[in-house]
Amino acid sequence: MESTNLTVSVGGNVPDFSMETYEPAKGDFGKVALADLKKAGKWTILVFYPADFTFVCPTELADLADQQDKLSALGAHVIAVSTDTKFAHMVWRNTEGLMKNVKYTLAADPTGTVSRLFGVYDNGSGLALRGTFIINPEGKLVTSEVNFYNVGRNASELVRKMEANVHLLANPSEACPANWKPGAKTLTPGKDIVGNVASVLSK
Repeated sequence: MESTNLTVSVGGNVPDFSMETYEPAKGDFGKVALADLKKAGKWTILVFYPADFTFVCPTELADLADQQDKLSALGAHVIAVSTDTKFAHMVWRNTEGLMKNVKYTLAADPTGTVSRLFGVYDNGSGLALRGTFIINPEGKLVTSEVNFYNVGRNASELVRKMEANVHLLANPSEACPANWKPGAKTLTPGKDIVGNVASVLSK
């Protein structure tokens, strides 16, 4: 397997991109553009997966569907992306039982342009690795995670990352420790907590 190098890094601004889509909530085709999502003040969550009509993929997308309401409430627009066409997306969504609750955008990247942008395009197979990326409303990439083909992702962890990122955008001087949940204690980096994190968190 030979994947392309990520052309945008965490903390960097993501170039605008657009893709044709199948929109299950509307039962119709459409188009999604990062520029429009930024203009609307939305967070963008990109969930790349290898292919329609495969094995692990529908389990991941079904799990993601179970968390969509929480992600939407956090201001996120969820986009699942593969190198299949929008027509394949439509048929797969409407025939695979695990996909019946999928209401979020299914985007088509048949040329691999967007997959290459995020470094998940496999040149050997023409498929995308299991990459998850969170882009904030300003267009900055704040989260990047890539799995190989045979390991599925857990959407509840994506929700936790979104909750933390939303909090930190509003509170940029803070940092969220491991397993942080809304309402839990955060950290304010500085000399006073160096070597003393356990004590700070226990207060």
